[in-house]
Parts: sequence; structure tokens; C-alpha cells
Amino acid sequence: MSEINGKVVIITGASSGLGKATAQRLAKGGAKLVLAARREERLVELRDTIREQGGDAIYQVTDVTDRAQVESLARAAKEAYGRIDVLINNAGLMPLSPLDELKVDEWEKMVDVNIKGVLFGIAAVLPIMREQHVGHIINLSSIAGHKVFPASAVYSATKYAVRALSEGLRQEGDGEIRSTNISPGAVATELTSKISDPETAKGVDEMYEMAIDPDAIARAIAYAIEQPADVDVNEIIIRPTRQPL
Repeated sequence: MSEINGKVVIITGASSGLGKATAQRLAKGGAKLVLAARREERLVELRDTIREQGGDAIYQVTDVTDRAQVESLARAAKEAYGRIDVLINNAGLMPLSPLDELKVDEWEKMVDVNIKGVLFGIAAVLPIMREQHVGHIINLSSIAGHKVFPASAVYSATKYAVRALSEGLRQEGDGEIRSTNISPGAVATELTSKISDPETAKGVDEMYEMAIDPDAIARAIAYAIEQPADVDVNEIIIRPTRQPL
């Protein structure tokens, strides 16, 4: 993973799940990590573990729905390491429910985290990457960003939006900014724990019995980062082998 060694990587949603697994894998590859999430105690634990294993990591408590906090995160990364090579927009929410349930507050939270959080991340790092004339933005979409399921309408809408942003970024990269969209299927994380609709939660729990380990996604992210500068891995879909849809 020579292309990973020494790269400065910001990871949002780093306190658990895909973000944590990705941090652990990239740290082993020699990346300099800037860990971001809302739960400070988990960030401290992850940072300390990475350092104990010989890795390089700092953290900053960040709510991706707050543009000022995301801008502060980018500044902290630049001040600590002098540059930003990769942003992994991983923070996300998945409170699935049928539209008839009218869980409008949950819809708004998904839009704020899953779309605006990604946009705030792009806005915070893009000027720095342009100044460097190189950078890589990796956005976490979902299989729900390729196919709509019952109870997934709003979540799918946000993840389709992430795909659109990733493709727009690719087209506007001008040979400087690489853009990768990662679309996981069922992965064993805390993402399903926020489903408040009982019937939907039951169905998702049954489907997620086949869920794969978060490191499967971390390996895909590492693969995209470790490509030579003239190679841009734009889209990866990763499902459990047994997932039918």
C-alpha cells in the first residue's frame, strides 16, 4: 500500500462501523489520519489504539451538519499535517420507514447528514486540494442509491444524491481531483440501530443476518486510494454474496 503511506486522510463518522474499520486499515498502511465524529470518547479510544500500534492519528469532534465545524476540521488537518490528500465522507444515517409514517423529522436528519454533510465536506477540502493540484474525495453511498426498496424512499433519495455528487465531482475534477463512490449492501454496523419503525426494523434485522464485516468496505476504500495518481476508481458496489437485491 505504498500509495497510502504518508497520505493525510480525513474520515467522518470515524467512531464506529465503516469509519473505524477504514481508519484501522489505513493506519496500517501508513496514512496520517484525521478522525471526525460526534462521540469524543470513541475518537480518543481509536486514536490511542492507532498510536499504540505505531500509527499516526489525531481527532476532532465534528457534527457534519454544521458547516463551521466541518470547515474547522479541514483547517485542523491542514495545520497538523500541511495538506489534505483524501476526504472520506462516511458519516450517514439510515432511519428507514414507509412514507405513510410521515417521519418528517427523520427525513430532515437524513438530508442534513447524508447530503448536506457530504456537501460541507467537499466545500471544506476542495479549495485546499485545488491549491495542491491533487486530491481524492471518497463518498459513501449505498446499494439503496442504486435501487429503491419499500421504506427506503427518503434514504434512497439521499444516497442517489451522493452518487450524483460523486459523478459531478469526477467530471469537474480536471485531472486533479479523484472521485470515488462506494455503495455498500448489508454491512454489520450501527446504521440499522436508528430505525424507529418497528415493522421496518424487524425486516431489516432479518436481512442483516447476512451482513458482512465493515473491513470488507475498508479494503475497497484502501484499494481506491492506493491506485496510482492517473487511475481514478469511480464506483464500487459491495454486497454480501447472499444478498439478492
